[in-house]
Amino acid sequence: MTSLVAATVMTASSGVAGAADPTGDWRVAEGVANIRVAECNGSMWGVVAWEKKPGGVDRNNPDASKRSRPTLGMPILLDMKKKADKDAWEGQVYNAKDGKTYESTIKLASPDQLEIEGCVLGFLCGGETWTRVGPPISTSASNAPGATASKTGTAKTAKPHKTSSKNKASTTGTASDDPVGDICLLPDIAGATH
Repeated sequence: MTSLVAATVMTASSGVAGAADPTGDWRVAEGVANIRVAECNGSMWGVVAWEKKPGGVDRNNPDASKRSRPTLGMPILLDMKKKADKDAWEGQVYNAKDGKTYESTIKLASPDQLEIEGCVLGFLCGGETWTRVGPPISTSASNAPGATASKTGTAKTAKPHKTSSKNKASTTGTASDDPVGDICLLPDIAGATH
């Protein structure tokens, strides 16, 4: 769990046509988790989509009511906004290791490398690079023009997230084996008031 949190505290995002696209699934540097990044309501969000060691819980959350929530599906990258005139996003990342939220910037180093910069773990100042394990995600049905997505929708109703064949063994690929699905439908993101 410690490695999962340390690795997942940062992620990437943004689905601007013709520009860098940080959406998709990313393997954290230590290889202990994948983070799914998607554009939801104009901001990039990222959640834990796969764990090497399943069953983690958010035991250090300052909100006692969230201390038993699973880390799988937990928002890590929070309300990241695109920086003006740059293919970079800034916002916050949540660190389940200490239950704190930190300021951060993310940007693509290449289509398959995501750089996370800032002080997010208190001791990790500088950066980390994540590796793409799933293709960019098309706009969520919940964010499509004219969509009337329910604020209490469930991620399992979403269209399956496809992965490349070389990563199928380590990532999710169908609705039945993808417990996270469309992250924009998760209550913590759909109900965000940022």
